[in-house]
Amino acid sequence: MDLKNFLIKPGHEFSLRSADPSDTGSFKSKDEAAEETEGLHKRLAELQDVLYAEKKHSVLLILQGMDTSGKDGTIKHVFSGVNPQGFQVTSFKKPTQEEVSHDFLWRVHKYTPAKGYIAAFNRSHYEDVLVPWVHKTATEETLKNRLKHIKHFESMLADEGTKIIKIFLHISKEKQLQKIHERMEEPRKFWKFDPADLLEREYWDQYQQAYEEAMASTSTDQVPWYWIPANQKWFRNYMVLRILVQTLEGLNLEYPALQATSSELARYMNTK
Repeated sequence: MDLKNFLIKPGHEFSLRSADPSDTGSFKSKDEAAEETEGLHKRLAELQDVLYAEKKHSVLLILQGMDTSGKDGTIKHVFSGVNPQGFQVTSFKKPTQEEVSHDFLWRVHKYTPAKGYIAAFNRSHYEDVLVPWVHKTATEETLKNRLKHIKHFESMLADEGTKIIKIFLHISKEKQLQKIHERMEEPRKFWKFDPADLLEREYWDQYQQAYEEAMASTSTDQVPWYWIPANQKWFRNYMVLRILVQTLEGLNLEYPALQATSSELARYMNTK
């Protein structure tokens, strides 16, 4: 399965209407993907260990998507086997009064990962483009400037050693409604239900358009966007794992060499 099929090509228009949210690639069922998914989990844990030891690079996973697309579930599943010492998650909600009083990237920058770490953003700086775009609370010029600043911000992070993976979890409108109903009807999912999800659902088409524009404008060779089918959560998790592992393998990570001179080693070896 070629990951390039899920890449939003830099400089090209992108249509979510032509992207199938129920796609499962070459797999016909969860069972068919189970063995490979398990192997990817193990490989991710191995690579994270080297990343943490080497401390030359960092990885930032940005997850965006419509409500109920599975951002929480993806993080919970994909990172279930990693060392928590080298991993952090930040969920971005409605900006606080303090955050609003600063530039829109201020609240995001301080949570970007240090070298050796993997960070996951559950929503991100893109919310400060998407929400104002849909609800028309900012001018077109302001939003275009924000997209420009986002590209520069991400390019700066990449130049400083942070590998950024941007993923849009693509769920269908019908699947979203099914998941909202589950949250309203199943006691163990009551806590997930937010009446605001129903209100925002009325703006579905506007959000789809906003995402298309934002992703097409900010997908670059250095920091590209991927769209991932999210109707089947097992395939969603598999694909995010694939992209993470491929990204980490591309960093050519190595454990640091022993930090000692030959004389220090000889003295140590001769110590009784």
